[in-house]
Amino acid sequence: MKGRILVTGAGGYIGSVLVPKLLGKGYEVRALDRFFFGRDKLQDAPGLTCVIEDARRIQASHLEGIDGVVDLVAISNDPSGELYQDATAAINHRARAATARLAKRMGVKRYILPSSCSIYGFQGGDRAVDESAPTNPLTTYARANELAEQAVLPLADDAFTAVVIRQATVYGHAPRMRFDLAINGMTLGAWKNGVIPLMRDGTQWRPMVHVQDTTDVMCLLLEADPARINGQIFNVGSDRNNYQLGPLAEEMVGVMPKPVTIAWYGDPDHRSYRVDFKKIERTLGWQAQWTAAEGAQEIWRALEEGRVQVGDQTITLTWYRELEKWHRIIRDVERYGGILDIS
Repeated sequence: MKGRILVTGAGGYIGSVLVPKLLGKGYEVRALDRFFFGRDKLQDAPGLTCVIEDARRIQASHLEGIDGVVDLVAISNDPSGELYQDATAAINHRARAATARLAKRMGVKRYILPSSCSIYGFQGGDRAVDESAPTNPLTTYARANELAEQAVLPLADDAFTAVVIRQATVYGHAPRMRFDLAINGMTLGAWKNGVIPLMRDGTQWRPMVHVQDTTDVMCLLLEADPARINGQIFNVGSDRNNYQLGPLAEEMVGVMPKPVTIAWYGDPDHRSYRVDFKKIERTLGWQAQWTAAEGAQEIWRALEEGRVQVGDQTITLTWYRELEKWHRIIRDVERYGGILDIS
């Protein structure tokens, strides 16, 4: 075995792709998650240990014998972040900062913080911003990511490699599927209704990255020479995946297997940022393999073949609200340890 990796948020959209990839590369994986979206999103496998725990309650025992941490846990996306602002600050910022500090005390060698290009917020114009550009976080989710970065990077030293990746908006098929991400949601609309939903006005820039590509980067960073990555921030994506959303939708219309139209909705989205990805390409020789069109076709095939179940679980905020509703119901009617059968 190469070593033992702790993955927080392991049952989520990215984690459900990363964990099997790490196992396939010979790592042991300790997968820590509340598993809000079901334990079934991770298949039992040799070398996998699942720990049902909240990242806000992480203990030294969770980090014993761990060689590296990929700290994926997060309240994901802007709508969820705005509705659950306190939880987003506690999980996305404070819990990950605490995990990084505890990992260092426990002798863990490497820590990876998956952050987001959303911290660039609104940059204006067509200029691509690199890792040295001023940030402009516009949402609770983006601000929490920035604060986590600021807490983690100063921990880097000769014995503790800490690195941040600012991911573009992720797309593609995963065991814990999400249709509240731009390309994924567009593809679902095209497949289900023949309509791609698109937020006005379509001129906003957004970088994209396939879930296979970003998890490849995480694996690469677990093995890269510390001298090349320690204390560094890397934008993760590619220039060919820098899209204005209007042209992106048009490109997707062109590759769909059946006729598709575009339906505009909502107020203009004021988040707009085009991102420069030369640093990771130059430093690590990494290149993204996927395009948005290929990702849309992949998701379409998964829908056609029934490998993706469309429902409340695939819309993050909807599922959070559903869990809270049933928590209230069960809390109100439960007595003596049960509902109908009691202790």
